[in-house]
Amino acid sequence: MSSVIASTRFSVLDRSRIRAGHDGPGALRDTVALAQEAERLGYHRFWVSEHHSVPGVAGSAPTVLAAAVAAATSTIRVGTGGVMLPNHRPLVVAEQFGVLESLFPGRIDMGLGRSVGFTDGIRRALGRDKEDADAFPALLAELLGYFDGTQRVHPQVHARPAEGLRVPAFVLATGQGARLAAKAGLPLVIAAVRGEDAMLRVIDDYREAFRPSSWSERPHVVLSGTVAVAGTTEEARRVLLSEAWSTAYSRTRGAFPPLSPAEEIEALAMTARERTLFEEALSGQIHGTEDEVESALEKLLTRSAADEYLVTTSTYDRAALLDSYRRLARLTGLTSASA
Repeated sequence: MSSVIASTRFSVLDRSRIRAGHDGPGALRDTVALAQEAERLGYHRFWVSEHHSVPGVAGSAPTVLAAAVAAATSTIRVGTGGVMLPNHRPLVVAEQFGVLESLFPGRIDMGLGRSVGFTDGIRRALGRDKEDADAFPALLAELLGYFDGTQRVHPQVHARPAEGLRVPAFVLATGQGARLAAKAGLPLVIAAVRGEDAMLRVIDDYREAFRPSSWSERPHVVLSGTVAVAGTTEEARRVLLSEAWSTAYSRTRGAFPPLSPAEEIEALAMTARERTLFEEALSGQIHGTEDEVESALEKLLTRSAADEYLVTTSTYDRAALLDSYRRLARLTGLTSASA
């Protein structure tokens, strides 16, 4: 194992994806079970996400789900990837994380994003619009102020029991969000949604613009992405098919469907547009045998000098998913080769 992989922390983000023929409650239970396995394997963090009214996603209340995960585990850090701050009042978010940190001291992370609802209808239901994402810097400053007692937006208002506690905060971001993370002096979580080269430029800009703060003395970069490991390259590629088809479907029909089995996707008669989007969703994903994935991770981590890798893999086949996480834990040194 290379020194760059050995020095990198590996964590897990699960979006509670619903599988075809299964339901939302089952997806949430799968998330808790995956967190328990991630803890056993030695992963550093386990995060859950926020999505509203998305047919194929059950994870709509991240702080509630984080509480369930933390209660079912004992050592792994637990957090959100993330709470979409424009959808909430900072006081309520501070109170929620204050409760989590009080119940599970030293184990809670506060991952924060600036996105609003997926569609106009969802945004209306949340009482938000697209422009509310622009309020993220002010909302972030207010939220952090509730923890350290510097909040002045609402004088004499205190977040109980958050005030005086320190919950590590992270910003989920691309270009603009990365600049906000640097200005606030917070760790950055970033994915290669616009390609690896574009992501690396954003990371460089973040590090150059970073201002040390009481929350983080130095830049801290968490890469986020899919990793699939299997006995053969083809088996690993099949792990990716469910999410790739869901992505292509959403971009042509406006909704994420439940995850389908790989064999059903392989038998689909896709349109030319669907096929293009499907192949785009597959491209750039890290997958293969343990040796192939180790080589790809070493190259990416060397180029990015990232501190951590947050694995976000979803698939219909739970056995294949668990096997992938076990193989990844072995090749990164989290667990022994015999585990």
